[in-house]
Amino acid sequence: MSDSPHAKGWAWTTLGELIGPDGLFCDGDWVESKDQDPEGDVRLVQLADIGDGIYRDRSSRFLTSAKAAELGCTYLKRGDVLIARMPDPLGRACVFPGDSKPAVTAVDVCIARPGPLGAVHRWLMNQLNTPQLRLEVSKLQSGSTRKRISRGNLATIGFPLPPLSEQHRIVAKIEELFSQLDAGVEELKKARAQLKRYRQSVLKAAFEGKLTEEWRRQRANSHKPIESAAELLERIRQDRKRLAISQGKKYKEPPTLDTSELPELPKSWTWTNVGSVTLSMKNGIYKPASFYRDSGIACLRMYNIADGVIVWKDIKRMVLTRQEVEEYGLSAGDILVNRVNSRELVGKAAPIVEGTEPCVFESKNIRLRLCRDAVHFRYVSYWFLLSAQRYFAGNAQQVVGMASISQPQIGQMPIPVPPVTEQLEIAAEIERCISVADAEETTIDAALKQASRLRQSILKRAFEGRLVPQDPTDEPAERLLERIRHARANSQAGRSQRAKSQTGNRQRGER
Repeated sequence: MSDSPHAKGWAWTTLGELIGPDGLFCDGDWVESKDQDPEGDVRLVQLADIGDGIYRDRSSRFLTSAKAAELGCTYLKRGDVLIARMPDPLGRACVFPGDSKPAVTAVDVCIARPGPLGAVHRWLMNQLNTPQLRLEVSKLQSGSTRKRISRGNLATIGFPLPPLSEQHRIVAKIEELFSQLDAGVEELKKARAQLKRYRQSVLKAAFEGKLTEEWRRQRANSHKPIESAAELLERIRQDRKRLAISQGKKYKEPPTLDTSELPELPKSWTWTNVGSVTLSMKNGIYKPASFYRDSGIACLRMYNIADGVIVWKDIKRMVLTRQEVEEYGLSAGDILVNRVNSRELVGKAAPIVEGTEPCVFESKNIRLRLCRDAVHFRYVSYWFLLSAQRYFAGNAQQVVGMASISQPQIGQMPIPVPPVTEQLEIAAEIERCISVADAEETTIDAALKQASRLRQSILKRAFEGRLVPQDPTDEPAERLLERIRHARANSQAGRSQRAKSQTGNRQRGER
């Protein structure tokens, strides 16, 4: 960063120089878990509360005032600038708005309180959040796993300081522009939420038969015979029976389904359960984490299933025998179901599509191998996307914070089954509607990223002296720095004089 000011009347300074004698520049307090008390009367502000220009108010940690006194905690004041000394992002800052309780902060949060003579608090916060300052912070960061910056290093970073009056104008302009940006971002987020609801409404309409009403009407008028869903299920039953006999196993009928509380379906459809349309289910392979390698066959984990598709990132690999690969291999048309996860996520599923790299799956997932000539895997996967997680949320077993589902539970899950040709039409209609929503969401995401870049551009312009006009009558920033230095020197001299006086009094008393 240049060491010359950007505009007339500006001066070069550091954070350490801006703190007046009545101000404060220190780290938060070392408050361990054993020091905390959920019933305490003192709020403990943490890293999670420190947003990029906004106080998030996310944490819920407390300690007693007695413990705060014992630890010698520094109490926050409304208007304090809080700086995160750990990511993400490193060095982000916000203004503390106050709390209903007295508050202290954690050691990885730095407190900057310029004091009455110092800079405007919100100006300082915005200055710390500029791209230029972030670059300087990154140069001074330390740590291998989690990056951090020390308060000492923060104090040395130089930046341009405008006159005090201009600081107020900059803050007012930034807040005006950010307010407009925030309103736009809020509208974009609402639109994105509406797209999520739209996708769900498309899926719901699809499995109520509404997306293919006209298609059924046209097929009925053509007088072409269509295999009914009931005939289809009987054909699946015979296929499953032949498979069991060919494998030397005793055929076992799938569990019966109580349809009394299920919604009515179109005439050519029928309700059945997932077990009735599945040839086999299998839990994945278990290997300890040490077994993963940089090469070998890909192993899909619970994290690789999201929003009804396989997410091909952070893929783990392992070296397996040919027999293991055959036993746990995934083929196009299989459906992978997550069987162990949080209650909100257990049961998420995704199909294996053509062209997928050869892979196996871990033990927290279950492979469904469908009767592929009778049920279309995309149709079944869309049903899981609509219904599975809601269905399993009420049926999963909960153990130590994790929920789990079993093969029998998956087999009992109800599924509406139309004729095969209509399954294909439903899948095509869903994909057509969702592709439109996906395109809209891509546009929204691009606009949100643009808003983020514009926010940084506003800050950059502000602290290059190009956001608001300069006023030649403004008192130069150097005068502000001189007053701070003078006040700090007087304060230090006063403390030294008092210390000498106290020493002299003690010596006279001793004589």
